[in-house]
Amino acid sequence: MYFAALLARTEDGWEASDTDLDDVETLSDLTDLAREASVDEDTVLVFIEQEDAWFGVIRVDGEEDPRIYVSNASAATRSSYGEILLTDELLGREPGAEDSIAALEELVGLDGTEDGEPDNTPDNDHDADNNDDDDGLDAVPAGPLGDTGVLSDLGLPEAELLMLRTDALVEIADALGAAEVLETVR
Repeated sequence: MYFAALLARTEDGWEASDTDLDDVETLSDLTDLAREASVDEDTVLVFIEQEDAWFGVIRVDGEEDPRIYVSNASAATRSSYGEILLTDELLGREPGAEDSIAALEELVGLDGTEDGEPDNTPDNDHDADNNDDDDGLDAVPAGPLGDTGVLSDLGLPEAELLMLRTDALVEIADALGAAEVLETVR
């Protein structure tokens, strides 16, 4: 079960609204949704939480690039909403790297030979090391990923954010002074 909400900072505090992510397919769509909720290009936070598995915080400040924090990247990869947040940039990959790798694998067999060529490559430790490097391209950390300081200036230090597990959004909203408004949309 998922929960998603927007918190928009205003002169009078925070305003909350629940968010339907059915039409959101990319980080750009999510960022646009946040900017639409912004009052005078002030800070908007998007919270996404999958019950007891992971949560994500996306911070949008005006026209700046969004700042993203995901509590458990490997759990988020198993979620369509998590995949939106786990961009190539956040994962430390070159943009489009997966597409390039897939295209190369299609041209060259997985054993490293072109179609029809015999595999004369000896099995040694050097080749095994190369295979391990290739696997690292797709590896996603089993823990937190992203901007751990995303909420520091709003009252939630990095160390506290990293310790949050269950009911994280309630604790975040409490630290921001927005617990009551978040509760109205939960």
